[in-house]
Amino acid sequence: MEQFLGLLVIVLLIALWVFVTYNRLVALRNATKTALSQVDVQLQLRFDLIPALVSTVQGYADHENATLREVIEARSGAMQATKPSELEAAESTLIGSLGRLMLLTESYPNLKADQNFLSLQNELSQIETTLNFARRFYNENVNVFNTAVESFPAALIAKFLGFFAFDLYSAKPNAAEPPKVEFRRSR
Repeated sequence: MEQFLGLLVIVLLIALWVFVTYNRLVALRNATKTALSQVDVQLQLRFDLIPALVSTVQGYADHENATLREVIEARSGAMQATKPSELEAAESTLIGSLGRLMLLTESYPNLKADQNFLSLQNELSQIETTLNFARRFYNENVNVFNTAVESFPAALIAKFLGFFAFDLYSAKPNAAEPPKVEFRRSR
């Protein structure tokens, strides 16, 4: 009878450990998914802002259709990306085309002074700042979750229970180079 009670206690302790570990991993996974959705929210704000920005520039630079079309195509590609790795590539293309769009302001002094354009530039800058914060927050959550999934003893049951590591947002290969986007105001 003592052996049975001893075995029962061990089984209950293991069951309790599995229960607690499972609930912790669920909480960490949900926090990571929430952080990723915050990145998506900021990306959507940026995606929503781009047509207004393009429209404002188009009013001043109708013959710059190739650049404007490139921005719209890059936006569309970025909106279709679903994984962080796909999004990184699409984002790189989008940032490059936005940079070329912003450089058009140098050729159009009236555009540089347009209040709507300046407001859109400022809003885009704020979204980029918030987006960078959201990416860092997501990566912090991914780090905590991935560490929990890969650490002993949780690693013994994590994959069995359906918990797999998330991908981090990582720097682009040319991240050491300064971005080409320029926000200049007329003097």
